[in-house]
Amino acid sequence: MTALSSLWPLFSLTLTTPRLVLRPITDDDIPAAVAAARSGIHEPGKSPFSTPWAEVPAEELGPNMARWHWRCRAESTPESWSLVLGIWHEGLLVGCQDIGAKNFAALKTVSTGSWLKQSVQGLGLGKEMRAAVVLYAFDWLKAEVAESEAAAWNAASLGVSRALGYELNGITRTAWGDKVEDVQKIRLTPATFKRPDWTLQVEGHEPAASFLGVG
Repeated sequence: MTALSSLWPLFSLTLTTPRLVLRPITDDDIPAAVAAARSGIHEPGKSPFSTPWAEVPAEELGPNMARWHWRCRAESTPESWSLVLGIWHEGLLVGCQDIGAKNFAALKTVSTGSWLKQSVQGLGLGKEMRAAVVLYAFDWLKAEVAESEAAAWNAASLGVSRALGYELNGITRTAWGDKVEDVQKIRLTPATFKRPDWTLQVEGHEPAASFLGVG
C-alpha cells in the first residue's frame, strides 16, 4: 500500500468518524464491496439509483462494480474527479460514499452519492458518512457548495439531507432505469450545514489534495 499510494496519492486519504472509517476502495477491497452489495441494498424493484446497478444478476455485479471503480480512478483529474470511499463499520465494509467535482478550482462545488447494505441501514450511518465527506469538502477542500439528489419518493435519503441542513433546489424529471422519476435536487453551503457534535479525523490530505489540484 505504501508504494501504491506514492503512485496514486488518493489511496493515502482516510477519514475517521466516531463509528466509521472512510478510505478509497482499492482493488483488494472490491470483493468485499461486491459481497456487501450482493447482500441487498434496497427492496426489489425500488431502486434508489438512477442506474439500477444493484439489480443486475449476481454474476454481472462483480465485473460491473470492478469496471466502475477502475473507471472512476482512471478518469480522475484536477478538472474532473470522483473519489469513491469505502465505509468500514466495526471492521467490515458496509457500503460506499462518493464525492466528486468538475471544474472545482472555479466552481468550488462537490456532489455526493452513497449506498449502504440493508443490514446496517437505520442506524444513522448514512448521516454520519455524508457528514464526513461534507466536513472534508468544506473544511479541508474549501468547497463552497455541496450538491446531491434523490428520487422524490426516497424519504430516507431526503431525511438524511434535511437533518444535515440541505435545502431543496428544484425538481427535475429524468430517466430512472426503465422508468421516469421526479428527482429532487438539494444543496448545502457552510452557512446552512448542521454540523455534527464530533470532529472529523483526516489523514493523508496533503498528497490527495495536491493530486486533485486543490489548495
